[in-house]
Amino acid sequence: MSMINYASREINCKIVYYGPGLGGKTTNLEYIYNKVMPDTRGKLISLATETERTLFFDFLPVDLGMIRGFRVRFHLYTVPGQVYYNASRKLILKGVDGVVFVADSQMERMDANVESMHNLYENLAEYGYDLRRIPFVVQYNKRDLPNAAPVEELEGALNPDRVSCYEAVAVRGIGVFDTLKAVSKLVIKALG
Repeated sequence: MSMINYASREINCKIVYYGPGLGGKTTNLEYIYNKVMPDTRGKLISLATETERTLFFDFLPVDLGMIRGFRVRFHLYTVPGQVYYNASRKLILKGVDGVVFVADSQMERMDANVESMHNLYENLAEYGYDLRRIPFVVQYNKRDLPNAAPVEELEGALNPDRVSCYEAVAVRGIGVFDTLKAVSKLVIKALG
């Protein structure tokens, strides 16, 4: 849930990038971090291990300016990709305002995508959240690879509710800001 600080006139919103390991969650945040103005971003914190690119989270506050007299700041997080780190994944989801599911478009990663999506629903349910009631978008990353599954196939397996989806090549920045803008608008609308 958004944190509203009336004394400082600030609203802090949490967006979590969720998905399978090495699907592009960290790449999205790194691209955003490198492209936004330095005075509108905070410090990017990345914790990596030998086997997992992001063990706990990436944290990137992005200042959006004023809305109704309040400064709105988004805090962007990623979860560790491996379901093995489920306790960390669950903890990072606590208090979430919006979710971006980053799917790896490669055909051989379909099972990992489906497993991660089921894990997202389960973890949100433990907090009493319903993914159909919170701001949520899907990003199909790695669309440039020759073994990318057709979007229709990805949609059928991962997006039964047909929420907004975006094709991306995060390493080149394609679709990264489209995805962020879409989830940000949904979060702001939910504040309304």
